[in-house]
Amino acid sequence: QVQLVESGGGLVQAGGSLTLSCAASGSSSSVFFMGWYRQAPGKQRELIATITRAGNTNYADSVKGRFTISRDNAKNTVYLQMNSLKPEDTAVYYCNTRSEYLSITGWGQGTQVTVSS
Repeated sequence: QVQLVESGGGLVQAGGSLTLSCAASGSSSSVFFMGWYRQAPGKQRELIATITRAGNTNYADSVKGRFTISRDNAKNTVYLQMNSLKPEDTAVYYCNTRSEYLSITGWGQGTQVTVSS
């Protein structure tokens, strides 16, 4: 199992930016995919961005063009740069890791992002 430690959440005004970080401890095979999910109050957790070890990325339509996922393989750390934040981006953000066979290997503890209008 992978241990994940998130940081970087907080309160920001609409239009502002935040960067989330998530450091993973585990073998390289257990962190083949790294991703970010979010869960707003009363809503299901949704996948918003993923990145493979090679740097291939995918984004949910709701964040495409505003959020950027990146990773530092040497540090086993994934980042989420969030720009042009909107009040509807308010949620608890979780990082997640999967093996190359897509099995979930870890979840972060979650970090709150609040965007005020």
